[in-house]
Amino acid sequence: MDGPWGPSSGNNKPGSGGSFSGGGNNDSIDDLLKDLKNKYKFKMPFKGGAKGMSFIILLAIIGWLATGFYRVEPDEQGVELLFGKWNESTTDPGLHYFFPTPIGKVLTPKVEAIRKINVGFRSNGNSTRDVLEESMMLTSDQNISDLDYTVLYRIKDAGQFLFNLRDPEETVKVISESVLREVVGQTNLEGLLTVSRQSVERDSRSLLQELLDEYEVGILIQSIQLQDVNPPKEVIDAFDDVQKARQDKERTVNQAEAYSNRIVPEARGEAEKILQEAEGYRNKLIKQAEGEASRFIQVLNTYLQAKDTTKKRIYLETLRDVLSGSSKIMIDQNSGNGVVPYLPLNELNKNKQVGDN
Repeated sequence: MDGPWGPSSGNNKPGSGGSFSGGGNNDSIDDLLKDLKNKYKFKMPFKGGAKGMSFIILLAIIGWLATGFYRVEPDEQGVELLFGKWNESTTDPGLHYFFPTPIGKVLTPKVEAIRKINVGFRSNGNSTRDVLEESMMLTSDQNISDLDYTVLYRIKDAGQFLFNLRDPEETVKVISESVLREVVGQTNLEGLLTVSRQSVERDSRSLLQELLDEYEVGILIQSIQLQDVNPPKEVIDAFDDVQKARQDKERTVNQAEAYSNRIVPEARGEAEKILQEAEGYRNKLIKQAEGEASRFIQVLNTYLQAKDTTKKRIYLETLRDVLSGSSKIMIDQNSGNGVVPYLPLNELNKNKQVGDN
């Protein structure tokens, strides 16, 4: 009958007491190698069945060892497993070598991809479902808030992410709920709805990152984003009224500040103008007084030097000032008898005034 190497003789039959190490067996190996040569068109470097088989085994071993080379992409980290156990280290991007399969195994998860966890709601396409057991939180003023948020994170250490926890994403969700409840419990509802949103996001992210680092889960929190914050439905109308009142207050304050910014500079400019005019008037009076005083001193000095001349000059100047604005008719007393007894002085004065006009 035929054996595994082709037709066999009676000496090689099972149970016949024959041996497979005889010449017939070597001939069968040579025939097999010849068939392989004819089928795959390669040339055996050695003649003889045993040496040829050793070469094939050597090539197989080299090929198996070559499978230990692996490459880590720029957005990945390499995690090496020896007999299925992590060696507590990760490899950076590039070409590396590790024990080939099945002794060693390498995992290369993506570490730069931003992952997202929704807490308090579930989104499915265009529809959103609220999860009240996750979103209902108690504030510091004993009010209940309905708070939905999203956690954005990425892998910081691939080995810790894969092996230190059974379900890292569920762990992040549960810890984030605890952190948000703690931070919200220290914030009143009014602040949570208005001015404290950013501080709540910032404080929650810091506290969540500290806890995750303590658990060594290999996760880096990028941000916590509050999606929707609402008061209880029973009082939401009252809170809307409060918000409208606050907006009206802010609008009134802004209008008052705008009016103040417009009026105050005008008033300051007007006050500065009045001060400058007063300063100019003061300087004018001072200069005039100084001039009058200087003139008086000069007149006094002149009077002391020549009293009669000064008196006469002052007398003449006084007459000039008094009579310069009045109508005058002068009559020469030495004119003789040719003077008309009646002089129409009033008519002369009227004619003068008409001529002046």
